[in-house]
Amino acid sequence: MKSALIVFPGSNRDRDMIKAITQISGIEPYLIWHKQTSLPDVDIIIIPGGFSYGDYLRSGAIAARSPIMKAVKKAAQDGVKILGVCNGFQILTEAGLLPGVLMRNKSLKFICKNVKLEIANANTDFTKGYKNEQIINCPVAHHDGNFFTDEKTLSQIEENNQVAFRYANGTNPNGSLNDIAGIFNKEKNVLGMMPHPENLIEKAHGGTDGRALFECLFGVKS
Repeated sequence: MKSALIVFPGSNRDRDMIKAITQISGIEPYLIWHKQTSLPDVDIIIIPGGFSYGDYLRSGAIAARSPIMKAVKKAAQDGVKILGVCNGFQILTEAGLLPGVLMRNKSLKFICKNVKLEIANANTDFTKGYKNEQIINCPVAHHDGNFFTDEKTLSQIEENNQVAFRYANGTNPNGSLNDIAGIFNKEKNVLGMMPHPENLIEKAHGGTDGRALFECLFGVKS
């Protein structure tokens, strides 16, 4: 499968993501600068973590209005799989591709640590390599990861099984509603998550719990 990785000024997890994609799929992603207005013919689009535009205004707010995002929105409507990690999740919410917002962490501090994640929906192309309610390890590194939305939207997210991951075993690092760590759009072809699965794909990282997500996404068997 072919993939494209969107690069914004301030991205700093793009190299980690490129390494993970290339190692697992065997094919390097196209690197798409944010000022481009079109995308190549790809199966997967990935928006990596970092601090696009220095997190000015709100995290992801300026990046969400970059020229390339019009093409990303069109690809989402056409069913292309889109993964946004950390700042990528923030960009997806700011662009309206996912509901809710990512606010400042409850502690008002940047948090970099390992957390436990519970698989909330293992019946998608992103998560079918896991089991429902399975607990995995995954690192987080963010200042604005506190997922929030209104009660009606939160109920709809829960009813539509749009929650992908929840912080488990009391490890919620940011105060997110319902311990939400990642969500899908209604069609389940767009996933945004705050933890960094690309940083846990080989034993040298201290574990491989993030690997199954990429293997599922790229149709690779371990």
